[in-house]
Amino acid sequence: MIRCLAIDDEPLALKQLVAYIKKVPFLNLVKACSSALEADGIIKEEHIDAIFIDINMPDLNGLEFVKTLDNPPLIVFTTAYSNYAIEGYKVDAVDYLLKPFGLEEFKAAAEKVKQRFDIINRPTDVALIPDDDAIFLKTDYKIVRVSLSDIRYIEAMSEYLRIYSDALPRPIVVLLSMKKMEERLPTNTFMRIHRSYIINLKKILEVNRNHVVMSSEVSLPIGDLYKDTFNNYIASKFLTR
Repeated sequence: MIRCLAIDDEPLALKQLVAYIKKVPFLNLVKACSSALEADGIIKEEHIDAIFIDINMPDLNGLEFVKTLDNPPLIVFTTAYSNYAIEGYKVDAVDYLLKPFGLEEFKAAAEKVKQRFDIINRPTDVALIPDDDAIFLKTDYKIVRVSLSDIRYIEAMSEYLRIYSDALPRPIVVLLSMKKMEERLPTNTFMRIHRSYIINLKKILEVNRNHVVMSSEVSLPIGDLYKDTFNNYIASKFLTR
């Protein structure tokens, strides 16, 4: 089941959205929210896989709300204004529903959510090699062995990952979620510092304010959600008089 939120400040629109969600067997409505601020509190406390969210809302609109999330769920925007479509896809929305939309249109968007959800949560294409500093990755119709000690950092691109290794001339691209990769990597060496980045702690050159410098050309941001964990790690290694 895909755990989801319905978010809309208009009571009738929210009621309709809830009714549509309940008609889709693989969707599990966790909560119907009348504002992005209410939804934010739930996302911080509950595991949410997807959100169906209006864009034009008071206090905090849907687009701005999604941009504040370090690790956003799958997103379907709903709005009466077609000019928001391009902005919606810039934040990697799964789909965009223009009001008024019917049940069939909603079901089509829900199917897109399910397809993305299944990709993210399917059995991993990463295999650890026991007692070895390496993993196997499936990429470009072949399986590649990658040494963990060579990996500098990993970057998320929607449902794909780009893996940067010192031993390879170009990054490896694999169809895999950050969550699955994070579960496979040793926590004493690798750390997630942003919704889009996992770094090899042994490859850090410098920490500059809210960025981690991995090379002369690469400076990666530290997300608010991961800042405390990362700062605690640095503090544990910090040498003083």
